[in-house]
Amino acid sequence: MGTPQAPLTNGPAAAAILASGFGSLALGLFTTLAQAISPIKDALNFYNPAGPLSGKTTLAVAAWLVAWAVFHKRWESIQVDVAKVFVTTLILIALGLLGTFPAFFEWFGG
Repeated sequence: MGTPQAPLTNGPAAAAILASGFGSLALGLFTTLAQAISPIKDALNFYNPAGPLSGKTTLAVAAWLVAWAVFHKRWESIQVDVAKVFVTTLILIALGLLGTFPAFFEWFGG
């Protein structure tokens, strides 16, 4: 017979999908903030040859990992409405992408 299996849930997969949206949004936000505020641009310079890009990408990856960990913990044993997660993720990715376009972030500073 064997041991009974726990029901499968989609929460962990949904957490990974939604976290990608948060990582994308973070990259767009850091890109725009670095353009708008010089001290933030300087603070994001983690590695001189790469300049502030090193901090933007490092912090965006950190935001992705934190979001993934938080959502995974909250959703590890439940079913999630994947359609809502997918639409939310697409919106977050679109906002993040917008924040990386020069035509957008140049509105905020020189």
